[in-house]
Amino acid sequence: MLRSQAQGSLLAQLYLHPETEYSLTDLARALRVSVKTIHHEADRLSEAGLIKSRRRGNLRLVSADTGHRLVAPLTDLLVATYGPLPVMSDLLSPIAGVEQAFIYGSWAARHTGEAGPVPADLDVLVVGNADLDELDEAARQARQQLRFEVNVHRVGRAEWESPSDDPFLAHLRSRPLVEVELAR
Repeated sequence: MLRSQAQGSLLAQLYLHPETEYSLTDLARALRVSVKTIHHEADRLSEAGLIKSRRRGNLRLVSADTGHRLVAPLTDLLVATYGPLPVMSDLLSPIAGVEQAFIYGSWAARHTGEAGPVPADLDVLVVGNADLDELDEAARQARQQLRFEVNVHRVGRAEWESPSDDPFLAHLRSRPLVEVELAR
């Protein structure tokens, strides 16, 4: 529904963290796109009145324009379509033992351009030795924020990195995976 994946990811980052201003460089790093792409999308969104932009020296800072009349429906749309990445990053980053995290399944397939119905749940793979109770709590909080089912599966680093006869991991490796950027 949005012009590009970068535009949707940018809007999600801003609207799901409306109290935060970001530099274009920080956004490019977090969203794994070029600064040029973020600059171009920020210009378009600023012209449309969806984001605010200001300068501090040479630094351009952008944030969600929470006064826009579309803020509530746009936020709802972004939560459902792009929201899992920033939400899961926020929830998994502080948990000790989370070395990597990936979204897999139908949400990852849609996010990478595979056609199909809107996902009804979110499947998350955590690599590491994080406490299962903490991961369950993160899944519960994600369910509240995203308003759909969130399933977290944990595997150890050695299990993830070595080829195995595990049919689950073999299937995961053959399908789209979207890495969750962990703030460290």
